[in-house]
Amino acid sequence: MELLCNLNIPAKSYPFLLLTVRLSFQMVPVDERTELDSDEEIPFRPATKSFDFEAVHLSPAAGNLNSCIRKLMKFRPLRSIYIVLLTAKINILLPFGPLAILLHYLTGKHGLVFFFSLLGITPLAERLGYATEQLAFYTGSTVGGLLNATFGNATEMIISMYALKNGMIRVVQQSLLGSILSNMLLVLGCAFFTGGIVHHEKVQVFSKASALVNSGLLLMAVMGLMFPAVLHFTHTEVHFGKSELALSRFSSCIMLVAYASYLFFQLKSQPNLYGQISEEGAHEEDSEDEEASEITQWEAIGWLAILTLWVSILSGYLVDAIQGASDSLHIPVAFISVILLPIVGNAAEHASAIMFAVKDKLDITLGVAIGSSTQISMFLIPFCVVVGWLMGQPMDLNFQLFETATLFVAVLVVAFMLQEGTSNYFKGLMLILCYLIVAASFFVHVDPLNDDD
Repeated sequence: MELLCNLNIPAKSYPFLLLTVRLSFQMVPVDERTELDSDEEIPFRPATKSFDFEAVHLSPAAGNLNSCIRKLMKFRPLRSIYIVLLTAKINILLPFGPLAILLHYLTGKHGLVFFFSLLGITPLAERLGYATEQLAFYTGSTVGGLLNATFGNATEMIISMYALKNGMIRVVQQSLLGSILSNMLLVLGCAFFTGGIVHHEKVQVFSKASALVNSGLLLMAVMGLMFPAVLHFTHTEVHFGKSELALSRFSSCIMLVAYASYLFFQLKSQPNLYGQISEEGAHEEDSEDEEASEITQWEAIGWLAILTLWVSILSGYLVDAIQGASDSLHIPVAFISVILLPIVGNAAEHASAIMFAVKDKLDITLGVAIGSSTQISMFLIPFCVVVGWLMGQPMDLNFQLFETATLFVAVLVVAFMLQEGTSNYFKGLMLILCYLIVAASFFVHVDPLNDDD
């Protein structure tokens, strides 16, 4: 205390300085603390006069502040907010989301709104992956991957419903097709590439059974999209313009039944078929998972809902700015719908898949990337057709010949990459390069139905 007086430090600052000294002293390891206590060259020795922070007579304001802090740290919601929103450095980009909304109403610069929306969605996508990872500790890898795919595709579903209500059928088709291509090629490719670089000393493995089932469902989705397109371009319809729509609605109902059966088969009938690899090291990983779980199960579910809602809101402003960005940058709307918009919509899956691949949890990576593609192709697209049917909109499965052929080739490439049940950085690089070819193809492609949007 005499040392503080000699340094001319105000008496009001004593409690906070003593708190800092005490916390710093407690953070020193026991061995180093013993060495410090036994070092005779250190002029300041606390042994001359011991101070206990609890015994120090604090001013009423300082005591109330200390008591308030302790109570707040014990309050679970505030602790959860601190962990989710304040611990990650990428959250410094969160203010760009509200800024994009303000620019949307205050200015007419769609390019800035588009750019700031991208920046605002980025930290939300990372936090969405974090919340899903926390929830996966309680539900397992299979259900965790399914939940991540569901929450990740909520953005596409909301955008699709908004566009379908306004009669923008072609925008719905292109954005959903782009989401499938982005998940299969770009998201999975980046996850394989990053995981292969981090774990280059070993071969990463995943459940081959789950990958083959998802590949089969993707091929079934391609079949459902191909026949209406072939029927249209071969002019072999019984009733021109009606048979194609009727076939699309019937096929959509069949695809929804198939996807529901797949969920029952995956979660209830044979759940062990999808968890064999992840269960091999279950005893070793259980303790790590328990330590890594920082929030409770219901907190994770709540954050998933909140983050998904905020991502969906920003995605809506992003869609409104696409036409203006296309005019100012002279980029085709089809390229933005198929390539740029799905990259933003799949930001959550992108961040989550890479995160799980780096942590050598490829079963969840496959559930996020391929599971999301399966969910869009077998559930979201048929669901939009059925909803359009109820709305009176002629939404069908005829995605045009160029788009359908692109999807068919992409599904074949991914199916061959997954058949071995292993991954490495070279496979990831091949998928990324394939996506670049697809992106270049749509950049020079002219949509024949662009005038109908």
